[in-house]
Amino acid sequence: METGRRLALRALNRWRKGAEFADRIVNQSFGHSSLGRADRAFALELFYGVLRNLTLLDLWIDQLRSGPLEESARDLLRLGLYQIMCLETAAHAAVFETVALAPARVRSLVNAVLRRALRERAALTSAAEAQPLHVRYSEPAFLVEKWSKQFGDAATLELCRWNNQPPPVYARVNQLRISVPEFLARYPGSFLFPQSTNFVGLADPAAAARSADCYIQDPSTLMAVRILDPKPGEAILDACAAPGGKTTYIAQLMQNRGFIMAQDIDVRRREMVRENCNRLGVRIVNLSRATTAVNQDLSEPFDRVIVDVPCSNTGVMRRRVDLRWRIEQAELKRLAATQIQLLEKVAEQVKPGGVLVYSTCSLEPEENKELVQRFVSTFPSFKLDHERALLPFDDGVDGAYVARMIRQP
Repeated sequence: METGRRLALRALNRWRKGAEFADRIVNQSFGHSSLGRADRAFALELFYGVLRNLTLLDLWIDQLRSGPLEESARDLLRLGLYQIMCLETAAHAAVFETVALAPARVRSLVNAVLRRALRERAALTSAAEAQPLHVRYSEPAFLVEKWSKQFGDAATLELCRWNNQPPPVYARVNQLRISVPEFLARYPGSFLFPQSTNFVGLADPAAAARSADCYIQDPSTLMAVRILDPKPGEAILDACAAPGGKTTYIAQLMQNRGFIMAQDIDVRRREMVRENCNRLGVRIVNLSRATTAVNQDLSEPFDRVIVDVPCSNTGVMRRRVDLRWRIEQAELKRLAATQIQLLEKVAEQVKPGGVLVYSTCSLEPEENKELVQRFVSTFPSFKLDHERALLPFDDGVDGAYVARMIRQP
């Protein structure tokens, strides 16, 4: 019989094989599950919770059981220990239901380890508290060390705590279709995000997401568009447009008047932009394939250009749950090389007096401030007009960076 725990265990087994991202597994497996809403939510909490705490759970497993352990048994122990140590699920349910999932050859082992964990819960908690930060919060050690130098130990602790919290769901009201007061009335329990006129929290994300009344995204993602400050009637280039959240917000601020060229190198991701534009009622977007970096065949420069580059995503680690198990230190240097290339290419598309906006969802200076400084020192025709970094421990939203540059006449 299908249960939330069984669904979570299958997801863990798939993820462990290393070929799929966690979000893809959730979209494929959880979306087609016959379970009710509450059971799917529980399965999601188990799956993502184990991934957020993987290093810590394995530390506890090693303390409770010595010797080799087959991976399927380890997945079961991770699942059970997360319930016992992190969710504080009722002891009977955490042990009995997890053991029931185990094949006969490892059932007694899983039962013994989980029951020992119940007896030694206080000692396991104390052992965890004595561990370095990257173990306690299952973060990449190199990032924790890097953040400590960059932000200080106290802020790094808050960042690690932030990354391990399930993220709330927010949405931008699609004012091409509905006003904010109408949206709040139509979706009871929704509320206006603090200091925002267009961003809402949702009591029922599924219902709102199915409609064309909003677009699901974090408030931090809108900073780049606000700093771009598009106007009705202008020509705008969105150089890395997929999946279309910023593109459709630009169109909303332009009141569906003007022209937006939305580019992405991946045909499937361009289709996502098209679908979102159609769903939200956006009529001024033209889709284009970017070659190498951006398409250089456009005859006229743009009033404003935005390039939201591929990045390390370290500002959104609480939303990209398994990112911490994929990111490597060498990748930051590789990403920075791609980012500067993209920025240099799109700069050619900005008209004199026009605006160029560079943005990431990274916290790393080599992808943000340092890279922009490299660019403006190499291209003196561009002057840095404004930059802003959002930090979860200061701003209460996902991390992001934006720089606005003006091309001199």
